[in-house]
Amino acid sequence: MTPGTARGERGPRPSDPTEDGIPGTIGPPGAVFRILHVSTGNVCRSPMTERLTVRALTERLACSTGLGGLGGLGGLIVESAGTWGHEGAPMEEHAARVLAEYGADPRGFTGRELLDEHVIRADLVLTATRDHRAQVISMGHSAGLRTFTLKEFTRLVRAIDVTTLPPAEAPGGVVARARALARAAAALRGWLVAPTADADEVPDPYGAPFPYFRSIGEEIHAALDPVVTALTGVPGH
Repeated sequence: MTPGTARGERGPRPSDPTEDGIPGTIGPPGAVFRILHVSTGNVCRSPMTERLTVRALTERLACSTGLGGLGGLGGLIVESAGTWGHEGAPMEEHAARVLAEYGADPRGFTGRELLDEHVIRADLVLTATRDHRAQVISMGHSAGLRTFTLKEFTRLVRAIDVTTLPPAEAPGGVVARARALARAAAALRGWLVAPTADADEVPDPYGAPFPYFRSIGEEIHAALDPVVTALTGVPGH
């Protein structure tokens, strides 16, 4: 991909939540848990992952009375950015089409370049590849313990006994559960090695025909399912 614009200050997207997940309001510290998805241009993989995550969380939390709140995601905030982000660019057309097939909403998305502030505010960073993970960690801000590739995080989550996590049904339980899950995954990282060098990678579909985008969407959807199940305590259908 070609590099995006140079880094600079930017405000939130019009649809971006603020500190407690509700536009225009600020919540107390610790009231939210920010998940940041990172790819290269922020027009293909990370937008698909962001919007598929939102769709899955909304659906699962709606299944359990009282687990919504704070913008409908129980205090979870889902965002994305690109290491060479196409600042202000729309989502790639094929990516939007994949989201529509999953019932996720591609509307209102604009690409953005990864900035220090995004990493500082994120509680969990999930990247498309190991190179993206390395780039995030190289930015500093103690990002190492909270940055994983998406598939790496999925692999670690599968090994966690979710019965040891705080119940999502308790007040603030979804955020507390997310924090506990991220800590547990970080503790396991050195013990569970990827079976192959490419096992933790989501390939870049940029410029590829739609069937390849669809296959990448399937990979992302499959990787997200156990993560969302662990976050919410609600299995997929």
